[in-house]
Amino acid sequence: MPDTGWATGAEGVEGVDGELTWHGLGLETVASMLVVSLSRQGDRFFEARCQWPRMHPLNERVNVVEHHPLIVVESTRQIAAAVQRGHLRAAGNQQFEAVTVSLGLHPGLQPSESGSVTHVRVRVTLSDLVACAGALASFRVTAEYLHAGQVFATCTMICAPPVPDEEEPSVAAPGFGLLHPSAAAVGAVADADVLLARGPQGRLVVVPRDPAHPVLLPGRPSFLTTLAVLEAGRQAVLLSSGMTSRAVAGLRVDIRSAVPVLGATVAVVSDHLGAHFAMTAVDRTVATGTVSLRRS
Repeated sequence: MPDTGWATGAEGVEGVDGELTWHGLGLETVASMLVVSLSRQGDRFFEARCQWPRMHPLNERVNVVEHHPLIVVESTRQIAAAVQRGHLRAAGNQQFEAVTVSLGLHPGLQPSESGSVTHVRVRVTLSDLVACAGALASFRVTAEYLHAGQVFATCTMICAPPVPDEEEPSVAAPGFGLLHPSAAAVGAVADADVLLARGPQGRLVVVPRDPAHPVLLPGRPSFLTTLAVLEAGRQAVLLSSGMTSRAVAGLRVDIRSAVPVLGATVAVVSDHLGAHFAMTAVDRTVATGTVSLRRS
């Protein structure tokens, strides 16, 4: 491991036996915390423990819950934050952001929960540390999620410092005549989770029903979080295909530049494996992604 990679001293977020704290992960509330511990297992290997509440805001309100796939992505983001803050040397205290996310789900193995929380074990690999001018520029985290001894999801995330956009990526107000789809049409639980609206010409536009959504847009940010970009793409594909959220087998997103929280357009192109989506703001593509769908 290059010297620019590993942190020295006790500047990490770990507590006793690798336990984590919500403020150490940069979260707004303890209710947002999904990862409870991270322990180093070797040169580039870690093990994490997660507790996923059945009543998480993104989950369905049913007696037996199959957790929303974005909970895997958010858990990986929290793991990456713990790795960076506790084990890697970076420029100042700047928190890296996820710029590329890839999620794969194993059919039939997702855990379900009828009690209060699901306990999940995570095998974590750190790789592809890139240094620039003596400072860490990016790193990759690969997380394998296990329940009852079986891997049910794998998430890979490339993290890098947020790059300031030289051109303000704000867009004009979406205008009148926009219609929000129902939550069920985009695979969401509640209307507050809907991130899209459709214009008079059928164009899909990012217009969050709740611009301060506690999971997707905590703190009312000016730009979409990576999680919100991924969810907007997932919703666009489900709305275009007419399929349900249970058809989703995988997700991927690549963030090219900051995505404004209001007014970016979303285009969807389907193929035999699922669909690709692209977000555009100020006549340039700011994010692209793929939603893999099960056809049977």
